[in-house]
Amino acid sequence: MATPTTTPATMRAVQYDACGGGAAGLKHVEVPVPSAKKNEVLLKLQAATINPVDWKIQKGDLRPLLPRRLPFIPVTDVAGVVVDVGPGVKGVTVGDQVVAMLNSFNGGGLAEYAVASANLTVKRPAEVSAAEGAGLPIAAGTALQALRSIGAKFDGTGKPLNVLVTAASGGVGLYAVQLAKLANLHVTATCGARNMDLVKSLGADEVMDYRTPEGASLQSPSGRKYDGVVHCTVGVSWSFFQPLLSDAGRVIDITPNLSAILTSALHRVTFSKKRLVPLLLSPNKADLEFLVGLLKEGKLKTVIDSKFPLSDAGKLVLPKNLHTDSGGEYLDVIIQTSHLCVCLLG
Repeated sequence: MATPTTTPATMRAVQYDACGGGAAGLKHVEVPVPSAKKNEVLLKLQAATINPVDWKIQKGDLRPLLPRRLPFIPVTDVAGVVVDVGPGVKGVTVGDQVVAMLNSFNGGGLAEYAVASANLTVKRPAEVSAAEGAGLPIAAGTALQALRSIGAKFDGTGKPLNVLVTAASGGVGLYAVQLAKLANLHVTATCGARNMDLVKSLGADEVMDYRTPEGASLQSPSGRKYDGVVHCTVGVSWSFFQPLLSDAGRVIDITPNLSAILTSALHRVTFSKKRLVPLLLSPNKADLEFLVGLLKEGKLKTVIDSKFPLSDAGKLVLPKNLHTDSGGEYLDVIIQTSHLCVCLLG
């Protein structure tokens, strides 16, 4: 086992003591640096992405499941350098630059140090920046698994399917468009007017402004039926999608509610060819390694929009509180369209 580097006894972090308090409920605190236990690594963080689930947890939308206990340091998607390894860890050593997904129950990403499972920690090559890598675990992982659920393959053996990506300028959507093109799929996408050029630049074949009648209809401008839909938004019913699908088309719902789960169960028991499929991310090391490799090869990109200082990091857990001051603080927050990153620039 490699010799751990010297770490301080305490670290800076952003946490909240109760759910639903908004920006006012988040506190900048000094807390003990955690320690790596069996099959864990201690990371000095360089970047951490804030996902929509993070502010849902803060609002209390996922109680009583998350957060498991308070006070809670939010965020799970991180990049950093390994400064210590616990017993049983193989494949990563002290000094390695890595991308990791922290345990959802424990969080810990809005801090200077965090503990990650070695099973969800992968090496980050020099070609991939910390901010780029930190965007991957939830957003790109969800996009990848959604596309595989539709039937996309990334080894050149897949069929040329037609897919729709809704909310394509969001965190999952931006990755889904790129990954779909890598799988040789025809991509129709919806987003706001200001992001249409961005989504086109990432490879989408057809892009529609969701605020227009044409975009709201979700119909392919070229008349194609969809073999799959990566549904990244809310408020669209199964009955609306059904006539847009091919005979065996699937809608992959990445934010499923009870109605979606019940509809999916009905489709299974009735052996329906057209199906609604709720998707909850199943994090795994192989997917994360695959995605990091695509970034290294320049086949995938993380879209980074702007930066924020540590003094505003707490406000960014709720999107409506975004602040644009980008002063010279040690910890910066990076926003990717509707996807947020905290970048520790040590």
